[in-house]
Amino acid sequence: MTDKVETECFKELDRLRELRVSHRDLDYLIDHLQGDPMVDQLRIRRLKKRKLLLKDMITTLESELIPDLDA
Repeated sequence: MTDKVETECFKELDRLRELRVSHRDLDYLIDHLQGDPMVDQLRIRRLKKRKLLLKDMITTLESELIPDLDA
């Protein structure tokens, strides 16, 4: 049972790493596109929305990794 919990934890950490990389990549792309006046603003808004969704997913996953403490 312990092996399964540890394996699941590593999977969650890998997923968290992937989400953070995707978030960082989107941040870079948005910054790059905003400097170009010919870029469609709708595209930038969609990328920002996707970036916010990733941030929410990161926050949720991070909160799941924090162990519950009994008061």
